[in-house]
Amino acid sequence: MSGYSRLVEELGGDPVGLLRAAGIRPQDIGEHEIFLPYRSLIVAVELAATATRTPDFGRRLALRQGIEILGPLGVAARTAATVGDAFAIVETFLAAYSPAISAHLTAGAATGQTFYAFEILIERPPPHPQTTELSLGVSLQILRFLLGGQYTPLSVHLPHEPLTARADYLTYFGCRPRFTEPLAGFTFRTAALERSLNQDALAHHAVVQYLTGITAREPGMTQSVRRMVRQLLPTGTASIELIADQFDLHPRALHRRLSAEKTTFAELIDTVRRETAEHYLRDTDISLSHLARELGYAEQSVLSRSCRRWFGCSATAYRKTIRAR
Repeated sequence: MSGYSRLVEELGGDPVGLLRAAGIRPQDIGEHEIFLPYRSLIVAVELAATATRTPDFGRRLALRQGIEILGPLGVAARTAATVGDAFAIVETFLAAYSPAISAHLTAGAATGQTFYAFEILIERPPPHPQTTELSLGVSLQILRFLLGGQYTPLSVHLPHEPLTARADYLTYFGCRPRFTEPLAGFTFRTAALERSLNQDALAHHAVVQYLTGITAREPGMTQSVRRMVRQLLPTGTASIELIADQFDLHPRALHRRLSAEKTTFAELIDTVRRETAEHYLRDTDISLSHLARELGYAEQSVLSRSCRRWFGCSATAYRKTIRAR
């Protein structure tokens, strides 16, 4: 939330009123020892964009933030040996900054490319296009801190429709924007990960030890499986056998781990599909045939039956209702 209040004031808004409406105490802003509910953060950012009539509010706020907002995590990243090592630190210890979000690298669509994915992990978050653009803007600031002020990725991926003219995104991010994507993030050349940084081994070791102590408790399997399911759904290969293999587990062992966390693989698949469908129907104009493929359904008729089970009506009717609401 760094810079939030001043930006809202400059845009003619009332930051105190907006923060209170989001359930955040104004005095907690800027206090690094206080965790804020991520759902409240989303509401505060989205409300500010509406109240100040600023459709690029998230992108503007990101310009006032950088790697320093990550605190000890940012120190560990910038003192690593290479850019790849810095990303590994962020992926491993991001929960120390916020357990509600995830940032990780996967193989890109083409050889020699890597995809940086940013995800919000809380279940059924409110609409959050501004918050996504804020997070991507901060991610770009961090990339430029590590790789140079003029660095630009190959493309930026946004899971919603454009909030302003497409040309604004090209100017802001310096690369081709792609909208209504399954995940938010950037595609960049894998070679960038090999870039050396100004390593400070002593400081790096000390901060990593500190972060290890904070995040020593083993995270649950549920969030990890949810994330992998979301990535695999469009491929139609999101099976318990494949995902268990990724964790070097027998499918029955993965089933037991999920049962201990009061869920099942089938429930996770259905929940991720419902949340994904809700997002696309609410925030994009994606066709129903395309949505069916994103959910891993072989036929659109399966999507229709699922929507009636989830929402009590057809996909088209739900889209109209939720947008009107």
